[in-house]
Amino acid sequence: MTPAGDRDPVRTTLVMVLAGGQGQRLYPLTKDRAKPAVPFAGVFRIIDFSLSNCLNSGLRRIYVLTQYKSESLDRHIRANWSIFSPEIGEWVETRPPQQRMSADWYLGTADAIYQNIYTLEGERPEFVLILSGDHVYRMDYARMLQEHVRTNADLTIACIEKPVPEAARRLGVVTVDDTLRVTRFEEKPEQPQPEAGRQDVCLCSMGIYVFTTEVLVRRVIEDAKRESNHDFGRDVVPGMVQKGDRVFASQFTGNYWRDIGTLDAYWEAHMDLVSVQPAFNLYDFDWPIRGGTLCYAPAKLVFGGDGPGEPRAEVYNSLVSNGAIISGAYVRDSVIGPDVRIEVGSRIEQSIIMDGTRVGRGVAVRKAIVDKNNRIPDGARLGLAPAFDRRHFLVSEGGVVVMGKGVPFPPA
Repeated sequence: MTPAGDRDPVRTTLVMVLAGGQGQRLYPLTKDRAKPAVPFAGVFRIIDFSLSNCLNSGLRRIYVLTQYKSESLDRHIRANWSIFSPEIGEWVETRPPQQRMSADWYLGTADAIYQNIYTLEGERPEFVLILSGDHVYRMDYARMLQEHVRTNADLTIACIEKPVPEAARRLGVVTVDDTLRVTRFEEKPEQPQPEAGRQDVCLCSMGIYVFTTEVLVRRVIEDAKRESNHDFGRDVVPGMVQKGDRVFASQFTGNYWRDIGTLDAYWEAHMDLVSVQPAFNLYDFDWPIRGGTLCYAPAKLVFGGDGPGEPRAEVYNSLVSNGAIISGAYVRDSVIGPDVRIEVGSRIEQSIIMDGTRVGRGVAVRKAIVDKNNRIPDGARLGLAPAFDRRHFLVSEGGVVVMGKGVPFPPA
């Protein structure tokens, strides 16, 4: 056997990105698209972060497992990720439910892999890296793969420390021994088990798994034969720990990871980007994030008119994408997407305005998410009149007003 230090597991790893979830908690942003295809930070889609991590880690054999409302996601992958050469064994391909094993769609995360066992048999990878397509973070998967080889693991789980209240009912919680071998795994427990010697923090699964392929195939086949949720976190991983499989945790060394699972999490992640010292830096060119920017002209900020005293464009702590034109308007703590127009006298604060939206004169928008291709008429108010907002739009638990794609703005 080749010594672990001399092996390059990246070369023998196949990536499966789980991108088929309905994303109900992100509705109406997921009304016409899968959650991983939701725009993020103006010029990206959420899935671009996982795919960029793969690219930067040297992983170039990637299947994106799609299901619900996949047209937008399929189009994005074709247009912006056809950068590899299948002739030399590199690709990013979408893979809908194969229905080779049954007539069902993907019934859960484990079933999605089970339905693609044919692919694993054809590619014969030594390891399989399983990712979620709806997380925002930077991570070198090569380091995690090396840990998997070094510990001779059957499964390695990427883990991050989180405050106990934040993990309760939201994340899988891991208990480990001194060697980081997992001794207990609970999916979204009401009362998470804190780390040893600490009462305020627990170790949580990031939903990122490295499996030795032979073990993965065996375990998903076993899961398919019994009544279960067919889910890694609820069924397969706890079962492997109970069986005594070699399951290890890999400690996340980055400083930022977000599961974009709710409207409030989506809005908060954008606010992280526009702070003076952003928690997540989009400008780290040592580990670039690849997106799908169209060839728009540069963003433009202009006075509201030619005469003296005309209002000027003021933009603070914001991201302004290519093709956007801000004419004599005030923008603060916001993300402005490509080809957006904001007219004279408007005020945009703590908001996300997506591609192609037109904002008229004298408009006020605060703490809102405005999806693509909307029209906000002159003098309109969004996020400033709670009764009006709740009558006509969806308002999140955190008070974020969400205007779905192509929704006519109601009269005042």
